[in-house]
Amino acid sequence: MDAKPEDKIDKYSLNKYCAVLAKEFKFADDLNSTARQASAERAWSAISRFYDNCKKKGQPQSNNYKKARKRDALKHLRVSRQRKGFVQREALHVIKSNDFIAYEDLNVKGLVKNSKLAKSINDAAWSTFRQGLEYFGFKYGKATAAVPPHNTSQNCSNCGEKIFKSLWTRTHVCPHCGYVEDRDINAAINILKKGLSTVGHTGTHAWGEIPSGLVGYVLPS
Repeated sequence: MDAKPEDKIDKYSLNKYCAVLAKEFKFADDLNSTARQASAERAWSAISRFYDNCKKKGQPQSNNYKKARKRDALKHLRVSRQRKGFVQREALHVIKSNDFIAYEDLNVKGLVKNSKLAKSINDAAWSTFRQGLEYFGFKYGKATAAVPPHNTSQNCSNCGEKIFKSLWTRTHVCPHCGYVEDRDINAAINILKKGLSTVGHTGTHAWGEIPSGLVGYVLPS
């Protein structure tokens, strides 16, 4: 990095520099010359590979390469449209089949920062589904409510006591009232109760009345 333009930096120069480093750093001096040379050769190999790749990226791409990229882009676009269409059809079905829909006001943008959950969340298209619910709910005059997600899985929907459960615990068992139910059904009941309690109040996020703000972009009317 400190070399002058007229200096030639090559594999031999790197090997020589190992001797300089050995005088400056004890960990390098503790290594024998063979080990230092092997490290220098690995470093030079990585440097050479990097610049070779840069030269290849700088070259104009062939017509076949451009055609292949276009084919892949069209495939991704088709899959994306199919997924979006499926999610919107499901949202429409939910709206037409119910008079009131409650769902958790999830911060999807924050959740996708978790590398372990990001792919699953994106695959499920949570934001798109919610946007569909809010849009079709407004269009067909159905009430939709986004409720706080806090403790919807932990609280007992029968007695209200908080029962801690790990993510892997799929059955809700309340030691206080003896209520047993599937974890997701228990959570759904809690979400419905919260949603019903907000109908007609500011907690109801009907599309076109109170913008969501937390998730995605609202669909244009």
